[in-house]
Amino acid sequence: MIQINQIKLRVPVKNETDQLHDEIRHILHIKADEIKYIKIHKKSLDARKKPDLFYSYSVAVKLCSSQLEEKLLKSSKNANISRFAPPQYEFVMPKNVLSKPSLQRPVIVGTGPAGLFAAYFLSLAGYAPILIERGMDVDARQETVDEFFQSGVLNHSCNVCFGEGGAGTFSDGKLQTQVKDKSGRIRKILEIFVEHGADSSILYDNKPHIGTDILTSVVKNMRNHMIILGAEVRFQTTFTGFIQKNGELCAVEVTRADGSKEVIETSVCVLAIGHSARDTFLRLHQLGLKMENKPFAVGLRIQHDQNVINESQYGIGWEDKKLPAADYKLTYQTRSNRGVYSFCMCPGGYVINASGDGEGVVVNGMSYHDRASGIANSAIVITVDDSLYGKNLFDGMHFQIELERKAYQTGNGKIVLECYGDFKKRKMSEFRTNGVTPKVKGQYLFGPVSEILPKDFYDDFVESIDHYGQVIKGFDSEDALLCGIESRTSSPIKILRNEMMESCVHGLFVCGEGAGYAGGITSAAVDGVKVAEKIALMYN
Repeated sequence: MIQINQIKLRVPVKNETDQLHDEIRHILHIKADEIKYIKIHKKSLDARKKPDLFYSYSVAVKLCSSQLEEKLLKSSKNANISRFAPPQYEFVMPKNVLSKPSLQRPVIVGTGPAGLFAAYFLSLAGYAPILIERGMDVDARQETVDEFFQSGVLNHSCNVCFGEGGAGTFSDGKLQTQVKDKSGRIRKILEIFVEHGADSSILYDNKPHIGTDILTSVVKNMRNHMIILGAEVRFQTTFTGFIQKNGELCAVEVTRADGSKEVIETSVCVLAIGHSARDTFLRLHQLGLKMENKPFAVGLRIQHDQNVINESQYGIGWEDKKLPAADYKLTYQTRSNRGVYSFCMCPGGYVINASGDGEGVVVNGMSYHDRASGIANSAIVITVDDSLYGKNLFDGMHFQIELERKAYQTGNGKIVLECYGDFKKRKMSEFRTNGVTPKVKGQYLFGPVSEILPKDFYDDFVESIDHYGQVIKGFDSEDALLCGIESRTSSPIKILRNEMMESCVHGLFVCGEGAGYAGGITSAAVDGVKVAEKIALMYN
């Protein structure tokens, strides 16, 4: 096949397939009937010359004659024409699983992206893993979360943080990552998502996104497929420890919802516990796992009318171009030398109460697949490290807890909202009907958000928002809504591992965002796949 890069189509695109065929015929100087089929490989929106917008494509073209393909590849002097040769990922299947019965049932702790994909590939390899999840299956979890949003009554073991699919289930479902895909792992992960219900556009969109409404179905379908392959999934079952002998894993200990305990004998366990498993961090430390604290970021979430963002990113006349809700990515270095940046931006999304602790309030962002709420939101966060919160192992975690409890107390358990204009004046806000309409999942009230943010960060935060107002017109509007606290941008702990991705206990693997090695759905999934590879390699 032939790959052609940088094909430009002016927005709005009326008939994508026909227009791409026309462009390909022109570029390759061939007839229409010489094209067998085309496949979009990458697609991105080019808004550098707004309001003139273009979609930029990389396409794979299959011609009716392989001889013609070779002729064109040899004769072309166009740098945008090359042989289509994407990396092909293939999981190396172990040869001796059945000869090692003690390895047939590895235990996977956590069903977020890292645990889910580690289990998925181990299932394909015949290991029949046992998945342990403290929360409920995704359907029951959805009901529990909806009840919390309505009543404020929190289920401590099943909520936005815990349950099938992990914290990413109730998010925007972004799949872009800074991880390079030389191995083809990311492409394979996206293909698996599509096989289980995600839209095929994620295979080529420059900024792929699933949406929480689709992601819940995808996760369930993956689980059912693993069960067919021999896996077992135990919900409402909490990992409480492990047993080792001479540095070798022998078993893991779990506690069921009814309080009964079980010891599961295994020589392989994957800890994919997520960034909110604070009790598990403490227990692992007691059991001697080597860990260290790590930097993270905290801040507030800001809401704007999505039209404000669309006009800034797309230019005048964007309404007639059938464009998706626009996103943004912002960074700034303050005069005090603090790094401030946007995080987990949710176009057309909602702010949600992501609390996993009955005495704290945490906010996050979530979008459905259509991103049609009419409100854009993003966290604006400031990097923190042990120079601020302390050098001890759990000082960062305690710093998070302190902020979350302050947010809880300020709002009496509800999310606190405040207009940016009043935030700057340190004046308690009241709802303004001519301003931004809150799009919030969970109970909320208007109050002094400025009292939640660490005092040392207030000036940096205001300086950053005012700067972003010069980048995106209206970003610093007095009616923009702030809420907090956004404190769980990443894990405050890193569990140390060796080149085989094992902890200091042989057979006890660690991966994903909670262990400190990923940030987001795709990078966590990649980490889970790598662990599965290591397990297959170690026992091959």
